Amino acid sequence: MKRVLLLTGKPGTGKTALIKEAITKAKVKASGFYTEEIRSGGVRQGFRIVTLDGKDAILAHVNILSPYQVSKYKVDIDSLNRVGVSALRQALKESDLIVIDELGKMELFSPQFREAISQAIDSREKILGTVMLKPHPFADEIKRHPEVKTLVVTRANHDVVLGEILNWLEEGID
Repeated sequence: MKRVLLLTGKPGTGKTALIKEAITKAKVKASGFYTEEIRSGGVRQGFRIVTLDGKDAILAHVNILSPYQVSKYKVDIDSLNRVGVSALRQALKESDLIVIDELGKMELFSPQFREAISQAIDSREKILGTVMLKPHPFADEIKRHPEVKTLVVTRANHDVVLGEILNWLEEGID
């Protein structure tokens, strides 16, 4: 059994929702973070990083200043490091499952984030996360790691993927 299960697929296919649902159903002690959209008047304005213990910060937004940018969103690396990287480091110490949503272009701007990901992958901990679909040198290297299994999520295969995640979570969780 591989220790790392990463979901990939096009935006809007429900990858984050699958992770949240699986954690709830499996009742596993999980730490880490997920990302969610920030919307105003129905229009996406950015993304928030939310830890499983309730901390949050703006990851990216159209109205912040930053030299890092993906599409129209400026990325706040300091917030990612303060909230997301801290959550990963804490998860390595105390959880049955590390949640990383996501290994994406915005997050990969941070050297501290990439270092925390490498430490998590090289640990003995189980990791459930999402990874960008498009090619990226660091993300592609993670996908090729011998301990990583990648599942492609579509709108049509939600239930099948959820079943695979739940089965994977039940294997080896004490």
